[in-house]
Amino acid sequence: MYAITGISGKVGSVVARTLLQAGRQVRAVVRDPAKGRAWAGEGCDVALADMNDEAALTRAFTGAEAVFVLLPPNFDPSPGFPETRRIVAALHGALAAARPARVVCISTVGAQAKQANLLSQLGLLEQGLGDLPLPVTFLRPAWFMENAAWDVAPARDGGVIPSFLQPLDRAIPMVATADVGRTAAELLQQPWTGHRVVELEGSKRYSPNDIAAGLARLLRSDVRAEAVLRETWQASFSAQGMKNPEPRMRMLDGFNEGWLSFEHTPRRGAVELDTVLRSLV
Repeated sequence: MYAITGISGKVGSVVARTLLQAGRQVRAVVRDPAKGRAWAGEGCDVALADMNDEAALTRAFTGAEAVFVLLPPNFDPSPGFPETRRIVAALHGALAAARPARVVCISTVGAQAKQANLLSQLGLLEQGLGDLPLPVTFLRPAWFMENAAWDVAPARDGGVIPSFLQPLDRAIPMVATADVGRTAAELLQQPWTGHRVVELEGSKRYSPNDIAAGLARLLRSDVRAEAVLRETWQASFSAQGMKNPEPRMRMLDGFNEGWLSFEHTPRRGAVELDTVLRSLV
């Protein structure tokens, strides 16, 4: 049995379906009974658990050969990341009690960075689970290509995509969620000992200009990228309703300044940017 958290998301759903196609038994760990019924219809066992509920997570993980861990996204965390710390504590207690044979956790490129930023939440996950006496793999993917979903409407409506990644011609590591999910499913089925880090990017690197060019081809219209001035970020994010935009801003700084980067030699995925853009359009 493979217990999958975050199963309704882009990565978790690929993990689950890849395992199901391989003939593995899958337990969908969800907090919404309606989503549980949908996964039961695909042949999954279902466990209801909130990611803050250690007892429910323990029940969900008990009897599992392997557990896939994906933190719920929090783009506007409170200072000090108390929400993430509570979830990590619950996960630690549940995994220590259930003792699956192995665990794969989705982390991020740059999880090792010392500078506080939005992705520090995944660094806290690695640190918080780092003393578990279990085989644990931290899978660190690059920037998700699917983040370009935000660019489709402005590209279609005005021919300009605002970019927080700068300079516009600088290519950075990106990866498709399909590659992340398939890699996680592969890792879950492999035996290993101790703790390890696996880093993952796509077959090539892309820039904001590459995203604009790809959307231009698909929309058959002129599309260009335009840098959003750094001094406008805080007001822009606050206008969107964010209470604490600083971590998000520092994350973008990390990519733009290069200190959010891989620590080791990453694996390579196969999905290209145009394939993801086509699905988004």
